[in-house]
Amino acid sequence: MLNILIVTFPFFALVAAGFVAAHRRMLPLEAIPGLNGFVLFFALPCMLYRFGSTTPIAQLLDATVAGVYLLCALVMVAFAIVWTMDRRIRWNDASLGALVAAFPNSGFMGVPLLVALLGPAAAGPAILTMLVDMVVTSSLCVALSRLDEGEGHGREAMIDAGKKALKGVAANPMPWAILLGALASYAQFRLPGPVEKTAWLLADAASPVALFTIGAVLARSQIQSSHPMPVSDYLPVAVMKLLLHPLLVLAVGLAVRQLGVPLDGFALTVIVLVAALPSASNVSLLAERLGADNGRIARIILVTTVAAFITFSGAVSLLT
Repeated sequence: MLNILIVTFPFFALVAAGFVAAHRRMLPLEAIPGLNGFVLFFALPCMLYRFGSTTPIAQLLDATVAGVYLLCALVMVAFAIVWTMDRRIRWNDASLGALVAAFPNSGFMGVPLLVALLGPAAAGPAILTMLVDMVVTSSLCVALSRLDEGEGHGREAMIDAGKKALKGVAANPMPWAILLGALASYAQFRLPGPVEKTAWLLADAASPVALFTIGAVLARSQIQSSHPMPVSDYLPVAVMKLLLHPLLVLAVGLAVRQLGVPLDGFALTVIVLVAALPSASNVSLLAERLGADNGRIARIILVTTVAAFITFSGAVSLLT
């Protein structure tokens, strides 16, 4: 366990550093979108391309891994919505809450952390879960969030929101970086030397800047959404994310293997640990854009990020 904490500590320490920097205004809040833009459009796509291009194509096209992870994500979304919806928390807030219950921080934190813990072979299954979450889980939750607009209009708004969410996925450079990396892996293509060195330098910057940015985003969300809120509005969803989600993935994965469906044990370990990650920090920005209670979403993300230092490390210890 101590050896695992030694590996995970720097990752969570960088998140804490970003939080302190933004909270104490050493980093101006106005600078956070710039950091986010650098990670999203430059550093992270290069990192994902590098991992994709050096990962065997079969790992990036594992239908069993994708199917198990997608099934669990859909169950988590349904369960979180049913559990949390009441007279105050309607479709918009319940759907975005369900998204943070099912969408781990696999891009900004998960891929580099799992590669550091388990080796380069962890990149393939982890990247595959990212595609599932970006294309299906997030689009579904965005579409469901529009059901508050009345029965007839709500259905139309849901379809429109789903289309917009898919357009957002198409405009996101990360899926394209993964696709290009997979094509490069299949064709055994390498970038020209100077171009590759430039891309790899950007890739090396992705992990530290992304982790620092997570902390800064969490601090900004807390500063801007500090209204009082009962613990029951956000703590159960945080528990779902950190405990129920990985246990569900593990149970479904083991059941699938018992049925004779080919599911590699190492890949199962990777996707269980992906599910054990804290909630994706960018859901806070999405909640703000969709008019959901961003204070609630930010609290869930903050609680999962802080608690994951122990829970995630414990999951690694149990599974490896």
